[in-house]
Amino acid sequence: MTRLQQRDVPPRTAFALEQAGVHPLLARLLAARGVRSADELDDALARLLPPETLAGAADAGRLLADAVAAGERICIVADYDCDGATACAVALRGLAMLGAAPGTLGYVVPDRARHGYGLTPAIVELAQAQRPALLVTVDNGIASVDGVAHARALGMRVIVTDHHLPAVDAAGVALLPPADAVVDPSQPGCGFASKAIAGVGVMFYVLLAARAELRARGAFDAGAQPRLDALLDLVALGTVADVVRLDANNRRLVAQGLRRIRAGRMQPGVAALFAAAGRDPRRAAGFDLGFALGPRINAAGRLADMTLGIECLLADDPARAAELAQQLDAINRERREVEAGMRAQAEALVERLQALAGRGEAGAAVALYDPGFHEGVVGIVAGRLKDRLHRPTFVFARGADGRLKGSGRSIPGFHLRDALDLVAKRHPGVLLRFGGHAMAAGCTIDEAAFATFDAALQAVAAEWLDAATLTRTLPTDGPLALQWFNAETAALLDAQVWGPGFEPPVFCDEVEVLAQRLVGDKHLKLRVRHAGQLRDAIWFGHADPLPARARLAYRLALDEWQGQQRVQMVVEAAG
Repeated sequence: MTRLQQRDVPPRTAFALEQAGVHPLLARLLAARGVRSADELDDALARLLPPETLAGAADAGRLLADAVAAGERICIVADYDCDGATACAVALRGLAMLGAAPGTLGYVVPDRARHGYGLTPAIVELAQAQRPALLVTVDNGIASVDGVAHARALGMRVIVTDHHLPAVDAAGVALLPPADAVVDPSQPGCGFASKAIAGVGVMFYVLLAARAELRARGAFDAGAQPRLDALLDLVALGTVADVVRLDANNRRLVAQGLRRIRAGRMQPGVAALFAAAGRDPRRAAGFDLGFALGPRINAAGRLADMTLGIECLLADDPARAAELAQQLDAINRERREVEAGMRAQAEALVERLQALAGRGEAGAAVALYDPGFHEGVVGIVAGRLKDRLHRPTFVFARGADGRLKGSGRSIPGFHLRDALDLVAKRHPGVLLRFGGHAMAAGCTIDEAAFATFDAALQAVAAEWLDAATLTRTLPTDGPLALQWFNAETAALLDAQVWGPGFEPPVFCDEVEVLAQRLVGDKHLKLRVRHAGQLRDAIWFGHADPLPARARLAYRLALDEWQGQQRVQMVVEAAG
């Protein structure tokens, strides 16, 4: 069941935005999302938060400037998701722009199955083969105390750039790695206002600090300095793909990146990914980055080797970029097949557990494991089940080392990483490793500890969640006036930056259902009468028929077929 709840719109704020020149519908939507003045909509680069407010960035900038000036070897330690891949590409491209000599830059990326996550001692040994003087982590490292210590023992300097929460000791005190510089807005004492910045955004800011340091040393002046904004297409891609909250600073980063993509100023690999996905970069939107390009990069880390994704983003030859993008597209198709089969298994397992428990609904949380589950897609399946059940969900698969690797997704009101921390305190030794955010987290356990973990997670969820929290609530923007139901409005909305914390508009109207049929056995295709007009609508992933009259929550979307554009309703829920 989904409860539809209309957003509150401060009328004076909406009026002020409209008077400042904002489209009347957009003014209402923005006011409902907390925008208070047209000044907040300025996405100019000059409005980005200053790098000097990001703790550790200046120290990291000096270390990078020293290494570049001395011609030392630098190795980037990447992560195996899209945020990590784009952050690696930003680091390597940016350092080359700042003057790093040819042959001095390299990278390593963990294999999900063999190495696990982060800067482990094993990854340090892998990097050591490149004989670097400086290691730079991107999108990882804040919890890699042992790995950083090992690198330092081998004589390497280490910069950690990350956005995840640090580990804590039994007293709740943060345990920071012994790096030469730590740049992470989530570390204690950091006053950077955008705690939601993605890993790629952190690395971009470190490059800004390094450029400022080199400029102060006279390496170049302000007029001739490298244009690091050329990397914002990658920053936008990683930010959207990592599903971080789109606060004002993140929206500016994404808006700047999309502007460059639409103008054709993007990396060859990004252009090749648009082509492989069949998307038009001239009309690029956040949806393309999150649902077309991001999954193709992520697929490499899930089923193959993220080196493919990184190399695609680093390729300067369009033909080579296209070849790699096609490989990523093929891997993504395989990922979809694996995910579909595993999701069907997981849903059947959920139904069996519910039947055994004698209840028609899931408990307050869900934890699933099957020996046939694939480690590379546990996070995706956890997310799909979380959406279906509206419960915090963990899905586990057996890793190469025989231990269970779990990925979790959560719902509003349940901080997943804090829940894991409480499980670890109540049941010492059950969680061998854990980390993450409020809405997504991961952990490693022994197979024998699964039942204990399941019970412990259920107990925390039962304490923290009530019936209201366990009922899915979909905020809507109310009815859409007839005058705005057109292609121009759909294009206007598509041009904005929407995402977590700044959700895309969802309208809600009563309709008469005139016809309905299944498309592809799992999508409900509708013909409805809305405000006296005939409309096309589709509900993806929903097969149950609707009554003759229904209250639909929907997005406005442009559907293009054989060169013709038409507006349709993309249904999100019925209430």
